[in-house]
This record gives sequence, structure tokens and C-alpha cells, in this order.
Amino acid sequence: MTNKNDAGKTAAEHPVVRYVNQVRVRYNDTDRMSFVYHANYAMYFEVSRLEMLRARGLTYKKMEEEGGVMLPVSDLHIKYIHPAFYDDVLDVEVTLLEKPSVRVRFGYRVTNQDGVLICTGEVVLACVDAKTRRPTRAPEYFLKCFPEFDR
Repeated sequence: MTNKNDAGKTAAEHPVVRYVNQVRVRYNDTDRMSFVYHANYAMYFEVSRLEMLRARGLTYKKMEEEGGVMLPVSDLHIKYIHPAFYDDVLDVEVTLLEKPSVRVRFGYRVTNQDGVLICTGEVVLACVDAKTRRPTRAPEYFLKCFPEFDR
């Protein structure tokens, strides 16, 4: 069975938009068991997603003030596989999973410096008009930052 995405392409035909951001685990990121506290992975996802967008010329501030669009989180899923610890350096790989429309889907894969898979996740953002707070399509300037989807 083949899964088709919103653009009608199979996963193999879909462009890959990836970015890797390194995060060092701070002492205050850990819990009493010395593991990274589970909710901090959502923060690592956000920081890495923002760096991916910044590398493409986008910032939330610019999108809200100049573009009139906000991107609140509408869905978040994290699968925890192995703990990370204080002072670990984590590679947070962010993948744009499909061409942005009214929603923007990002996948995540977090590994430590030994290549051990720590967790995977997915975040769905809603494109929302900053004035009306109603759903809207991703603006053209946003789509132009991901030319991989023009193919």
C-alpha cells in the first residue's frame, strides 16, 4: 500500500527539506533521575524549528509583524526511546513533512553524539491570520522559502 500526501505524491517522490540543530543539555533541563525532563523535548523541537526557519530567511516576528501570520501549535506528539543526560550534545533533525498549506507539519529525530536515537516527534502548526485569528493558507513569501516544493 502506498501513502499519498496532500500533493498527491508518494513519500519517495516528495522533496526532503531537512535541518539539523545542535542543542547542549543544560543542568536545569534534567529531572531528579538525571534524564532530560520529558517536556523539554518540545522546547528543543521549537528552538530547532525556529533555527530552520531563520536559515530560510523567516522569523516568527517578521511573519507576525510584516506578513500578518501566526503559527500556533495545533498538535504535538513525542515518542521517547532513550534518555538524554546533562551536558549531552543532541542533534535535533527537523524535516518539513509536506508542502505548507493551512497547516505546517514538521517531523523530528533527536540523536546523541554516539548516534543513539533519543526520541522522534511531530508538530503541526496552524497558519492563522494575526488580526482575525482565523485559519489561513501559508502566505506566498513563506512558500518561496521552500523552493523544493516547486518541483
